[in-house]
Amino acid sequence: MESGRREFLGKWAAAAGIGTLPLPPREPHQKHHTHPSPDGGTNTASGPQTSDSGRAGHERFMWLAIEQARNNPEWPFGAVIVDSRTGEVLAGGVNSGADSPVLHGEIVAMNDYVRRHGNQGWTRTTLYTTGEPCPMCMSAMAWADLRRVVWASSIEEIRRTGIGQIALPAQEVAARARSFYHPELMLGGVLADHTRRLFEQAQQLRDRHTDTSPVGAPS
Repeated sequence: MESGRREFLGKWAAAAGIGTLPLPPREPHQKHHTHPSPDGGTNTASGPQTSDSGRAGHERFMWLAIEQARNNPEWPFGAVIVDSRTGEVLAGGVNSGADSPVLHGEIVAMNDYVRRHGNQGWTRTTLYTTGEPCPMCMSAMAWADLRRVVWASSIEEIRRTGIGQIALPAQEVAARARSFYHPELMLGGVLADHTRRLFEQAQQLRDRHTDTSPVGAPS
């Protein structure tokens, strides 16, 4: 049974084009995480949900974002985008800031999504990311109308590991865009204990790199 699950997930990851992924914890799969209102619609009148009964399902996909993050151990910002209804992995990415300052993990994943599926269908997706989206990334999601965002470590937690962050919470960015953007789910802290260790290890790697660099060499 376990080998069958591993084979299935391997094919699933290959179809999404995001490489070999770890076997997520054995948890019940949540196919749908919206919060229906009494009239059958989605209840967003009171703002985005900040908690969700499908946390086990969120952890399942956050493990995939963590695996993406491991591809850049010094800057472990990884993200995946999944179909909110079926759980299909649609895109993934990791921070590529060495190539361009705008290539945060979320932006790389969004670019990958567009390349594979076109600039459409965002409202049916959920983005999972190892770090709370910065104002740039959250703004991109607002412009795309990507309504479901789940992250692990908060901006404040990331700042404590020596990575500079703009101190503006993702929820505040979303609130400033409320004239046109109405997120359904903004959930933080999913597997934050695991990503905290990733960011702490990343700080150690960066410090070690700085200590061993020749005088005058770029860090």
